[in-house]
Amino acid sequence: MTLVGLALVVWIAAWAFNSWLSNGPLANARWTGLVVPVVFGLTVLAIWELVVRGLAVPAVILPPPSAILATFGTSLPILWEDFAQTFLKGALAGYVIGCGAAFLTAIVVDRYDFLRQGLLPVGNFMAALPIVGTAPILVMWFGFDWQSKAAVVVVMVFFPMLVNTVSGLRDTTTMQRDLMRTYGASYLQTLIKLRLPAAMPFIFNGLKIATTLALIGAIVAEFFGSPTRGMGFRISTSVGQLALDMVWAEIVVAALAGSLFYGTVALIEKGVTFWHPSQRK
Repeated sequence: MTLVGLALVVWIAAWAFNSWLSNGPLANARWTGLVVPVVFGLTVLAIWELVVRGLAVPAVILPPPSAILATFGTSLPILWEDFAQTFLKGALAGYVIGCGAAFLTAIVVDRYDFLRQGLLPVGNFMAALPIVGTAPILVMWFGFDWQSKAAVVVVMVFFPMLVNTVSGLRDTTTMQRDLMRTYGASYLQTLIKLRLPAAMPFIFNGLKIATTLALIGAIVAEFFGSPTRGMGFRISTSVGQLALDMVWAEIVVAALAGSLFYGTVALIEKGVTFWHPSQRK
């Protein structure tokens, strides 16, 4: 049997096993929800390995997962340095600054209606600007270190966070607001006790969207100027050297970082908005 034929057998066997787990007697088990995606992911990697080796695909086109794993293991210091430069400095700093500024701006916009009518259309326009056009400008403004990457991230996450927060602050009903006025609550009391709690699902939706935008923005910004480290820098230079195994290793690091970042925000959301119907089992 050829390696490509073996890949087909592996796919059929994994499909049957996952179907049995999802629809069989163990479908309601808690661990089934973890095993199914793990089996699916391992199956994709196994088929990738078998097909690439069976068809003798050149490594400069698509390296097998085993080569990527070997490069990952031997390049851990470089990958960690790139991760710290791109994520811990550029992406995370820009995420905190951009989302924090958007949250405070949303409160002011919600307080003054003319700002909502004037600023949100501008925000939609700014959000539509391509990052490949704004990133080089910000890199020239703020230099080639992580500050320019943080600035790109701020631009990318600010308006999605702003729009979601403003929508959440306006999500309360007329009856709820009238009840707070009946109790003699001030604007600040209404904001803290009614409107901000009601807006939390919207706020966390904006925060989760911003997690992916932050990492993408920081990596893309490094294509236009960076010190000799960073995920974007390493990807661009490795492509020029035809070192596709290093490119894929950086992609793995970016995927893991993005998934953990998103999962952390989602876990915090689950604890903060436990009362919301979307969090109830």
